[in-house]
Amino acid sequence: MLNETERLKEIIRLDTELSTVQDLDILLERILSEARKITIADAGSIYIREEADLIFSYVQNATLQKKLPSGHKLIYSTFRVRISTESISGYVAETGRTLSIPDVYEIDEEAPYNFDSSYDLVSQYKTTSMLTVPLKSTRGDIIGVLQIINKQDPEGRVISFDSEDEIICQHFASTASMALQRAQLTRALILRLIAMAELRDPKETGPHVNRVATYSIEIYERWAKNRNISKEEINKVRDVLRMAAMVHDVGKVAIPDRILKKPGKLTKAERGIMKGHTFLGARLFIDKQSQFDEVAVQAALRHHENWDGTGYPGYINIKTGKPEKLDKKRMVTSLYGEEIPLFGRLVAIADVYDALLSKRVYKDAWPEEKVFTEMKELSGKKFDPEIVVAFFQSLDILRSVARRYPDVE
Repeated sequence: MLNETERLKEIIRLDTELSTVQDLDILLERILSEARKITIADAGSIYIREEADLIFSYVQNATLQKKLPSGHKLIYSTFRVRISTESISGYVAETGRTLSIPDVYEIDEEAPYNFDSSYDLVSQYKTTSMLTVPLKSTRGDIIGVLQIINKQDPEGRVISFDSEDEIICQHFASTASMALQRAQLTRALILRLIAMAELRDPKETGPHVNRVATYSIEIYERWAKNRNISKEEINKVRDVLRMAAMVHDVGKVAIPDRILKKPGKLTKAERGIMKGHTFLGARLFIDKQSQFDEVAVQAALRHHENWDGTGYPGYINIKTGKPEKLDKKRMVTSLYGEEIPLFGRLVAIADVYDALLSKRVYKDAWPEEKVFTEMKELSGKKFDPEIVVAFFQSLDILRSVARRYPDVE
């Protein structure tokens, strides 16, 4: 267990590290895992406030995680609950007060809130001690709730959270809230960019880009673990990859409506114009100010490259849209194999998977088994075979992602 000095040093370190995380979802995961670490808690969850509701956004549980096969992740459902003092999280969101409860099954009958034991029944997990802290904006508004569960002593026995835990966690919540507001602003700006694309192309919706982005990072994480890449490197890549994958098709805003919205088959000339969305999207991020811009260029430019060299746009000048010569003797029209940047290869498989599973005006959603057959068939042709392996290893979490971001009818 960390002593008081070590915990304060940890808080100072986290103040710096949280400020570097850009993506909202990645940040929520990080906030929850670090809060559990500094309080030695077995489990926890985060709720994000949206008007009068709390959205159950992330959950972690070390005990349940240990029961899963190696490499698998805990699957959970997101849901929305009305803010009310009748629930523990609702009470904290409504009042802005921290609640530390030694045993949620022994709450005083006169307390306005109560514990919902249904999750324990479903998961076969026993919640005992609970510390619930409000996440407040710089103006004092409640933007979310952090809930950590079952503090443990050195022998792994569940004990109550103490006053020091409350102070430490409240300080951490203050730092986390500032990072959360920044990440929410970044996400809002990206979604506005997507909304602009959606005005032109109805397929480019918020749920679609969120699915493609989350599929991409989950497949990447499995691929990276297969290659024994460090956790630190995985976390860095996941942060920028998720945001970059969301804007992979934003270049379609520059494609004429007569082509973008054409109900029938495109002519050869029209297909050539449509292919331009790759370098037109990449062009938006060519003035690279951060790693996000670098990854966004790759995701936009390379998600239609094929492993066997039959994709597009190949070696091209992003500014002019003209092919570039690698040498004086030959003109290369497409990238091949590992010449294709990793982020392009990842977004490619995530984008096709979502497109096949989704209903469109021009097609019905494919049955899952047909999708899997197609993905196997395209291994070594359209997709990197190694990434296809990681894709199939990730199916449980990919299915849960699809449920988290359903299309709006």
